[in-house]
Amino acid sequence: MRTPQFLQSMYQFVFTDKKMSWLWLIVRVYVGWQWLLAGYEKIINPAWVGDSTGAAIIGFIKGALTKTGGLHPDVSLWYAGFLKGAVLPYATTWSYAITYGELLVGLGLVVGLFTSLAAFFGLSMNLNFLFAGTVSTNPQLLVLALFVMLAHKIAGFIGLDYYRLRKNR
Repeated sequence: MRTPQFLQSMYQFVFTDKKMSWLWLIVRVYVGWQWLLAGYEKIINPAWVGDSTGAAIIGFIKGALTKTGGLHPDVSLWYAGFLKGAVLPYATTWSYAITYGELLVGLGLVVGLFTSLAAFFGLSMNLNFLFAGTVSTNPQLLVLALFVMLAHKIAGFIGLDYYRLRKNR
């Protein structure tokens, strides 16, 4: 089945036309700012980075593991297994990775450097938070990150990617 010409033209305009780079600048900065705030809140919290590093993520995981029961659990058993086997034993490492990951994703999106890569890692973190049974702003940020990735040709056009990509041409 062929995609109707109207939808193809609309897709090309929204996701590839340089005139739409202003829209992607707004989306990018909004999503990036949310990640920067989340990372900043963690970096000043000793339970994430500091004297009690790992305490916050251990509490988060224990809360997620309580959501594995019932007919339609918030946390799937396969993901609970991942949390128990791969995250909980290395809580300190994951605590730093999440904190600095959020800061790097936010910074990359705000300044428009490695925009698609930053959006990808932001989307990945959102998926993991959703798999762990937390909703909050994760669905919204996930969808916006997906759109930024679809607009990879122009999402960083008003940003440092413009200079990075121009240099490689």
